Amino acid sequence: MKSILIIDDEIEIQELLTIYLTNHGYTTIAVGNGVEALAIMQERSIDLIIADIMMPQMDGLELLKRTRQSSQIPFLFISAKSDDMDKIFGLQFGADDYVGKPFNPLEVVSRVQALFRRIDAFAKPAKQEQECIEIGDILLDLRSCKLYKSGIEKETTSYEFRILELLMRQAGRVFTKAHIYEQVWGEEYIGDENLIMVYISKIREKIEDNPRKPVHLITIRGLGYRFEKGR
Repeated sequence: MKSILIIDDEIEIQELLTIYLTNHGYTTIAVGNGVEALAIMQERSIDLIIADIMMPQMDGLELLKRTRQSSQIPFLFISAKSDDMDKIFGLQFGADDYVGKPFNPLEVVSRVQALFRRIDAFAKPAKQEQECIEIGDILLDLRSCKLYKSGIEKETTSYEFRILELLMRQAGRVFTKAHIYEQVWGEEYIGDENLIMVYISKIREKIEDNPRKPVHLITIRGLGYRFEKGR
């Protein structure tokens, strides 16, 4: 059974998520702040984290930063903060998804299931007929799910790798934000352009010599993005 750590200073939220996640076959542990969460993670294995942003002692963003120093565990934010910048900061720090309060607990369960499906798919070995995609100085090793820039390995999240694989497999084709989202997230696009923009920005930092003047991952204004074909 997958274990999920719930971190929220509202007892009602802890209890609600515990009931729904347990009913869907997950093991849960609930705590009230980031300090307690770090202690739990040192004691036992956790498969996914659900955390609020605004919490006493240690907020969710600080917890995420500390977690990402040593782990790529799936991380889902649930927060009443509606400012887009909070969402963007969370994604830039390495969060995998974000749900705003108030929320439907079934949506949270659905997003948890989707995260686990993507992690499981990411862990599966690539098809043998194509083991690598190489364009210019960028190489994707589909066997080990690793990215190399000029022979130097660049750490990626599962989302970053899947976006790159999608674009590089069909280099030269323009992909809209909606197409990228639906292919990588496996869900209907709901117009969240900031999410795709954040991931494109993170990818460019890893594959471009100058992310402000990209030569690999190009923006096609009014349409979407294209990975340039090798010359």
